[in-house]
Amino acid sequence: MNLILLDPSDLTDEGHVCITDPRRLTHLRDIHRAAPGDLLTVGVQGGAMGKALLKELSGERAYFQLETLAEPPPPALPVHLVLALPRPRMLARTLEHVTALGVKEITLLHTKRVEKSYWQSPELRTDKIHQHLILGLEQARDTQLPTVTQSKGFRPFLEQQLPGLLSQRRGLVAHPGMPNACPRNISEPTLLLVGPEGGFIPWEVEQLLAAGCEGMHLGQRILRVETAVTALLSRLF
Repeated sequence: MNLILLDPSDLTDEGHVCITDPRRLTHLRDIHRAAPGDLLTVGVQGGAMGKALLKELSGERAYFQLETLAEPPPPALPVHLVLALPRPRMLARTLEHVTALGVKEITLLHTKRVEKSYWQSPELRTDKIHQHLILGLEQARDTQLPTVTQSKGFRPFLEQQLPGLLSQRRGLVAHPGMPNACPRNISEPTLLLVGPEGGFIPWEVEQLLAAGCEGMHLGQRILRVETAVTALLSRLF
């Protein structure tokens, strides 16, 4: 937790902060080894970052006095990530990683090689997704939560959502065997589509390319989804 991320409800009318949830208290005590008098980095969800003076730390609460709160969060990546729904454990790690890297728009997509049972996973509950996004923000010292939407049908996504997403973005499909390598250091608004383990099926790739997306690859190595997404974002931006 490189940033103590504050929910607006943590703020008091007097410009102080009161944290009571066990996870953040445990982290302050056992990882930060914080003590009264320490000046720590804080940020408000959806708002600015700054410093707060720790006044009290117990098993029940942490009480801070805000010193400054004017620093903007780091800029977001100009990308909307469309991710074929990975297995639940990989989903959790991937959400944390892409949030830490600055992705602010995420669509989880059903494709042919996505197991239907994955959509029943507890990891897709709103509170679980929120938890992983928060961990990513804390790691990267960011305050802006990504939006996460779910699209449980490939054809409806293709026909109803994709045209709008591509209207002001460059569409890039990451898939092994594409003729062109992943471009480097682009800055334009981008729609990045990443398939599941095993990749998109040929028909899906054909439809995405026909819709206006460009195919690309990351080389000869076949990577796990969480590794591929991190490598793609690092190379593209």
